[in-house]
Amino acid sequence: MTIERRAISGLSAQGKILKALAIPYNSRSRDMGFIEMISPNAFDLSGDVRALYEHDRQHLIGRTTSKTLRLKSTVKGVEAEIDLPNTSIGNDLAELVKRGDISGMSFGFIVEADEWDYDHQPALRTITKAVLKEVTVTSDPAYLDTNVVVSERALSKAKPDQLINLRAELALMELI
Repeated sequence: MTIERRAISGLSAQGKILKALAIPYNSRSRDMGFIEMISPNAFDLSGDVRALYEHDRQHLIGRTTSKTLRLKSTVKGVEAEIDLPNTSIGNDLAELVKRGDISGMSFGFIVEADEWDYDHQPALRTITKAVLKEVTVTSDPAYLDTNVVVSERALSKAKPDQLINLRAELALMELI
């Protein structure tokens, strides 16, 4: 009799989700030579958006086209959910966020329409329409009202093949 063993592939990292307020609406950025604000619903969220670590394209942690990054616009701003990959970066990032070493978000975008108010010092720029290209987990956000936390995926949200493997593993453990 051969013992078959199965594991929940990647549940240790894939079981972790980053939940974030990636882009706050009507919130002032830090001074970048000007102050910036994002108008509600300024972003079209339908494109191919990537989730990165520290704006580094080599540190891809999610993507809307693969459904490992989910974005939605709320009253507060653009919220993101990122299924962390079972990689060194994914596991390290989960630990850094859990410890509080990394607690902010940033984003990359192409401006289609903005308004400038030079009566403020520094000048105030309001983004009214833009194409979102990336959200990024960062230790140094321009918007201090962003946040990110790690959330454990409930077993009920595991993929069906993961649940089948878990049941098989538990059944085999009972036989041993």
